[in-house]
Amino acid sequence: MGSRLLWRRSATAVGLYTAMALGIVGTVIAARGFSLAEFGLYATVLAAAGFFQSLLDLTVEDSLTKYGFRYVVAEDWGRLRRLFRRALELKLAGGVLAGVGLLALAPLAEWIFGAEGLALPLVVAAALPLVQAPENVATTALLLRGRYDLRALSQSFSMGLRLLAIAIGVQFGVAATIAGIVLAQVVGTVVVAGAGIKAFRRFPEAPAAALHEDRRAIVSFVLQSSVATGMVSLRNALAPLLLGITSGPTQVGLFRIAQTPQTGFNAASGPVRLILLTEQTRDWERGRTERVLAGVRRYTLIAFVLGLVLVPLFFWLMPHLIELVFGVRYLPATDAARIILFAAAIQLTVGWAKSLPVSIGRPELRLLTAGIETALLLPLVVVLGLRWGATGAAVALLVSSLVYALTWAFLYLRISRDPGPLPRTTEALARE
Repeated sequence: MGSRLLWRRSATAVGLYTAMALGIVGTVIAARGFSLAEFGLYATVLAAAGFFQSLLDLTVEDSLTKYGFRYVVAEDWGRLRRLFRRALELKLAGGVLAGVGLLALAPLAEWIFGAEGLALPLVVAAALPLVQAPENVATTALLLRGRYDLRALSQSFSMGLRLLAIAIGVQFGVAATIAGIVLAQVVGTVVVAGAGIKAFRRFPEAPAAALHEDRRAIVSFVLQSSVATGMVSLRNALAPLLLGITSGPTQVGLFRIAQTPQTGFNAASGPVRLILLTEQTRDWERGRTERVLAGVRRYTLIAFVLGLVLVPLFFWLMPHLIELVFGVRYLPATDAARIILFAAAIQLTVGWAKSLPVSIGRPELRLLTAGIETALLLPLVVVLGLRWGATGAAVALLVSSLVYALTWAFLYLRISRDPGPLPRTTEALARE
């Protein structure tokens, strides 16, 4: 059992790090294949697609993971099937809404951002949220089987397809590249959905059963998670869009390059966070609260030490890395990248905050912290971005990340003192 667990964790790391590497290579190919102006258009379109997808596509994955583990622990297979059916319906509806949002933006984009060439790529990108919608439901089925390794490997497969699409598309323009990404997503979703269906069918057969008293809690969980994800969308996608409105698409392109340390650090912690989400949710449902909290403390300490080692090294190497990887024309992103490096280290240290609210069934904590972070970030991006472009946006990201980390430190202390009541399934298992 121990060797199997070690294998799955190792495969998870390999899969997610491969996906990270493929994503970075894709950005490098796009940055080198497009002109500075074209890359700015490309980055703006992807930011818009991410914004509408996160804002309008209901976040059912969190509740699906939390209540999915609850029903697995309780062996309530009928409710598990109903839960997945409703989740898929909501994801597809959200994908349609996100696509409509992109279509509505397309005819206004050139006026909003003050740059030509955005309308057609945005129309093409409108298909992306819908074709990606079933993928997250399928990967949640893999998590419930404890197969976070397959989820990670499927992510690397999807990123490999996207890399191929970018490598071909840059030869034909921004719209063709976005079209290639959409096509790659279709293939990736079909493959991942097949794996998810196979994993789900390994649960015992049972007719779908009504959710009854859990319905209200699940709806509340979905709504709070969706609003929180919308906040994160505002932080991740709307911030570059606001920067584009105030400073132009070229600054968006520089900001995207400067975000490479953030992307790298997030990806580096990805395997651990995925494992934490799976194992800590299961442990919390079984009443092992101290084990979950101890895991958070251990993660924080390790991440903090890594930050102390890596930040000075990458700060010194930053201009050389940017010139080597992206080319000399992106050297103006150096200052912004160095600032975001510190923000990335802070985010790495509290990386557990992305999964803990799901594991303990407290989505309102994610909503609160995301709201505080977003309320700080967006006005600062406008004010500082207008004055200093990508560098000003980087400062805004650093300030909001620091406040986010301090808020979560306070919340963790409160959770440690009062973890809350045991889940109903845990109490039932204890009585048995």
